[in-house]
Amino acid sequence: MSRAPEGPLRRGWTTGACATAAARAAFSALVTGRFPDPVTITLPKGQTPSFALATEALEGDRASAGIVKDAGDDPDVTHGALVVATVRRLPAGSGVVFAAGEGVGTVTLPGLPVPVGEPAINPVPRQMMCAAVADVAAKHGVAGDVEITVSVPGGVELARRTWNPRLGIVGGLSILGTTGVVVPFSCSAWIHSIHRGIDVARAAGLGHVAGATGSTSEAAVAARYGLPEIALIDMGDFAGGMLKYLRSHPIGRVTIAGGFAKLTKLAQGSLDLHSGRSQVDFGWLAGQLAGMGAPDALVDATRSANTAAQVLALAEGEGIALADGVAAGARETALGVVGTADVGLEILIVDRGGAIVGQAAGW
Repeated sequence: MSRAPEGPLRRGWTTGACATAAARAAFSALVTGRFPDPVTITLPKGQTPSFALATEALEGDRASAGIVKDAGDDPDVTHGALVVATVRRLPAGSGVVFAAGEGVGTVTLPGLPVPVGEPAINPVPRQMMCAAVADVAAKHGVAGDVEITVSVPGGVELARRTWNPRLGIVGGLSILGTTGVVVPFSCSAWIHSIHRGIDVARAAGLGHVAGATGSTSEAAVAARYGLPEIALIDMGDFAGGMLKYLRSHPIGRVTIAGGFAKLTKLAQGSLDLHSGRSQVDFGWLAGQLAGMGAPDALVDATRSANTAAQVLALAEGEGIALADGVAAGARETALGVVGTADVGLEILIVDRGGAIVGQAAGW
């Protein structure tokens, strides 16, 4: 994950906000023959940002407009992408219909906020575009029956850097956003993907899912249980984001897999495992070892250790199952988050070579 730059961070706009602005500009051109540039929209919380058009085209019963997404200071994979909306008139009574153009995916698995077979345009962006069309139609006394095709040139390649393929969204990106605003380094998109992954797994009737801190631990847990791809939740550093959602959207068996340092932080009570937001407490590790009967020399060495991996190696050299103890502590933290939800939790600690070196289970 990228590190936030110093100083005040500039906010940006979601793909949903860009698509809404493009759709408003295109429909306005259909109605008036002119593209508003810049085009102003109203976001769900009442903000009224304006967007400059990057492309425009008007021909017959259709018009298109494109807006370059500005994600502000957030390391968003779609920053700088062109979001295009093509609006085509439909017969009276048709309402607003959405279609996926180049680079926008289609939903193929149940559990997502839009049905299977629909373009991956989330509910709030759909509502925003419908409202924009209705507003233009009312101001000019015309019908608002249109098809809106959203495209993101290059979106197929960009989608490979997202979790869309694992969520069953094929052919490109999702058009996202609940507020229209991108808050830099809020990690909302990542946590959103965790939630959707759980939704897809539940809809598929899966009884066991795994959240991992990285690719090595994910491969280890997948191999151990033979889990299908949709059972693998891209938890990353956001253990809290996954566990809190499981509290209200339970799955019977959940494995959390990760490296020793990351899961030490979970055992200490941290729910965000990113190195910039939580650290390994070597005093805490020393206390654990002391409680396990470790020699005083090992306890003292732990207090002044440089890395968690160093402590684990020293403990293993003394035949002390520190990784199992840390796994048990991490499980206690996780159980405290899911509360009374019907969730069985297992913790696996995986070394850099992919071997499972510690575990705590409970189902």
